[in-house]
Amino acid sequence: MATIPEVYAGKSVLITGATGFIGKVLVEKLLRCCPDVKSLYLLVRPKAGQAPSARVEELVKCRLFEKLKSEQPNFEDKIIPVSSDMLEPKLGLNEENAKILQQNVNIVFHVAATIKFDEKLDLSLKLNVVTIQKMLQLCQGMKQLEVFVHVSTAYANCDRTHIDEIVYPPPVDPYKLMNSTEWMSDEMITMLTPKIIGNRPNTYTFTKSIAEYVFVEEGAGLPLCIVRPSIVGATWKDPFPGWIDNFNGPSGLFIATGMGMLRAMIADADAVVDLSPVDYVVNMMIGAGWHTIVHKPSTVPIYNCVSSPTNPTRWRDVEDIPDYYLKTPLEIAFRRPNACITSHPWVFSYWNFIGCKIPCMVTDLYMKLTGKKARMVRLYDRIAKSMYTLKYFTQNDWVWSNRNCEALMNALPDTDRKVFFLDVRPLDWKEYLETYCVGTKQYVLNEDLAALPAVKRRIMKLRNIRWVFNTVVLVTLWQVISKSELARNTLDLVLNLSF
Repeated sequence: MATIPEVYAGKSVLITGATGFIGKVLVEKLLRCCPDVKSLYLLVRPKAGQAPSARVEELVKCRLFEKLKSEQPNFEDKIIPVSSDMLEPKLGLNEENAKILQQNVNIVFHVAATIKFDEKLDLSLKLNVVTIQKMLQLCQGMKQLEVFVHVSTAYANCDRTHIDEIVYPPPVDPYKLMNSTEWMSDEMITMLTPKIIGNRPNTYTFTKSIAEYVFVEEGAGLPLCIVRPSIVGATWKDPFPGWIDNFNGPSGLFIATGMGMLRAMIADADAVVDLSPVDYVVNMMIGAGWHTIVHKPSTVPIYNCVSSPTNPTRWRDVEDIPDYYLKTPLEIAFRRPNACITSHPWVFSYWNFIGCKIPCMVTDLYMKLTGKKARMVRLYDRIAKSMYTLKYFTQNDWVWSNRNCEALMNALPDTDRKVFFLDVRPLDWKEYLETYCVGTKQYVLNEDLAALPAVKRRIMKLRNIRWVFNTVVLVTLWQVISKSELARNTLDLVLNLSF
């Protein structure tokens, strides 16, 4: 049986979302581990005055590509940026570029999507569903297409507790919904959105579910497959451990904890947190494409790219995050990291108000008095809002079947199993999460590990300040209680009721 590098050799690959987190890792992995791939066409939108070619040049400068550069100094020759805009008719492609793609492309990875949970419904439909339709129309004209890999999400059907590797019926008629949002006003869409999405927590999961149905229906006759990653985190080991480049999902919460800006998290400590390292996800995508090309399945294979069926971890393990940041503290820490997990919203609000919002208010007052810009309360409010947005996923449990993923892993040739690893059973979660936290410091915040001794001294000062402040508060309270008969009587009553 042909190996993955042999199947991808001489092939031209089209990738959407290449400037995003998963897309970057996919580009690097294909070029480094499938060295004979012919070319990568990257659909890139001009942004902030930058042409697609300039954005790609910036893309390959990040640390993720250092190993590839050392092994293949001329790898950029294989990358072909193509100007595109997913919201425009025909993806914003001119006739010449569309023709080139349809004549040359063999493999398509559609990664682009909006991942904003609170995106407006009409825009989420355009970015996550209509884009699928446009991509399929482009692929219908591809003379040498061998596989179209669509990246969905394991939470597309989060209204179910057990999720199989099948496409479920859409919650509403996709075509009637898309037609309706064309004539609805923004106010009407906002008002009707909660009723339309039903039991789903946000427009992201809702439109991802619809996109899967449209993909299979309109892609009939094309070689298709779907990969559904769960929560995508930092790299596990390839090209090196801990690489992450964004604040999305758990990364933002980890950084907020490391800053001391999150003193409690809303979560069920016993609930499973399904976290998938991005290198594992990309291996699954590449492997799914290989499997579809080699075996040519009669139905559209779907891969629940999840870790919990074989190596589950729980939210209680995340309580160790403050300890990891004490070992490798952040230069931007506002307070000494310390956080707990609670399932009670009032406990979450209490600890974060007392332990974070009040210090933020005091800091902002000081900044205003000294003529500086106050920003701490605004930052805290954003973090708290993010936590509330994610609580649906931190307080619920899902069970995914992953038979197709297991079958794919077992079908890999021996030479591919180490390079395109799909077995997450050896993953040590504590070690991974600690490396993840270090990665947020190095690659998201661009902080130098050489400065750790000075940063640790600063964290010790923050600890001492906290102890002094707490001591002053306790002494003050004791003085008030000792001088007030009412306070003493209240304290006695509380002690008598408690013991």
